[in-house]
Amino acid sequence: MKQKIQISPSMMCADPFALREVLDTFEKGGIEWLHIDVMDGRYVPNFTLGPDYCRSLAAATSIPLDIHLMVEEPDRHVELFAKFPGARVSFHPETVRQPVRLIERIRELGASPGIALDPAMSVQACSHLLPLVDQVVIMTVNPGYAGQKLLPFCLEKITECRAFLKSCGRHADVQVDGNVSWENIPRMVAAGANILVAGTSSLFVKGRVAASELARMRELGA
Repeated sequence: MKQKIQISPSMMCADPFALREVLDTFEKGGIEWLHIDVMDGRYVPNFTLGPDYCRSLAAATSIPLDIHLMVEEPDRHVELFAKFPGARVSFHPETVRQPVRLIERIRELGASPGIALDPAMSVQACSHLLPLVDQVVIMTVNPGYAGQKLLPFCLEKITECRAFLKSCGRHADVQVDGNVSWENIPRMVAAGANILVAGTSSLFVKGRVAASELARMRELGA
């Protein structure tokens, strides 16, 4: 059975001076997640959102946080992020020595665990971890910046990941992150993605989001 398409807007693309307006639009539009890119300047050459931002966001809305840790040694920081109600925390398995232990720790803290695969990481290399998580993030651009072009070979990874989960009897979410544009969304959904990380390629225009664009994305993912 086809999974319902969910939307997880990338909050690094939101205008901080229009955040209340953006959140109101998301709440009225039934947005399922708020995607938080946490970057430390080490795993990726950029710095972005942190625990204080997550704390403020969690206090401002009931939409759960979809936290993507693009950091080295995520096991040192996970307790700062896993405490938010209904949060999902995804990390890159190559950044930690004991990824299974970290998955278990995220669950112990009350959050939902996920792993993220950058373009260089194959599905096969992480196949032993896929049955243990609630979400697999397939990155279709190199991590670090918004506005990059799609790496087409990553679409095949979505299909491969979905097929592997099905063979295991698992219904984990497959999230696609990177150039989720109006043109690419149908291909991503057809490949097996059921959560779309929406940024400047689709939803956000100058940091704001129109309700009509949310409806358009729902239609494309139907």
